[in-house]
Amino acid sequence: MLNKLIVIAALLLPACFAHAHEYKAGELEIAHPWSQELPPNAPTVAAYFIIHNAGKTDDRLLSVDSPIAPEAQLHEHVMQGDLMKMQQVPSVAIPAGGNVTFAPMAYHVMLLNPRDRSLLSDGKRFPLTLHFEKAGDITVEVSVQKKPPETTQAHAHAQ
Repeated sequence: MLNKLIVIAALLLPACFAHAHEYKAGELEIAHPWSQELPPNAPTVAAYFIIHNAGKTDDRLLSVDSPIAPEAQLHEHVMQGDLMKMQQVPSVAIPAGGNVTFAPMAYHVMLLNPRDRSLLSDGKRFPLTLHFEKAGDITVEVSVQKKPPETTQAHAHAQ
């Protein structure tokens, strides 16, 4: 079953890149950064995207930041026993020739205690800077949406 999902995700990936907003730095491409609209008092905001490394060498996402929140962290979901748990990670490896998907129930960026909520409603965008070990800094515009993109579930399983 997992192999079928990986194949489906691989087939959908080019379509996602063709219709999404994309950002490039060197051999890295960041596709369709997005966040889901949340209630105005939510203490955290998550951001998602896909990183494609077209190069022949690995890279590493070291950290992220955004002017809308005083703190941004890299997180992942892991299964511990019978529970799915979220935990902070120090960095994320981006393999040469590979993709890393940031999606619900997978890797994601967590923005803590957002102070500028004016950009967190449907149709708005906010800046997010990704700091890579080799590619350097890439600033993207995260699109805030009422609902997740339809391809999110396929990508979440492609990890």
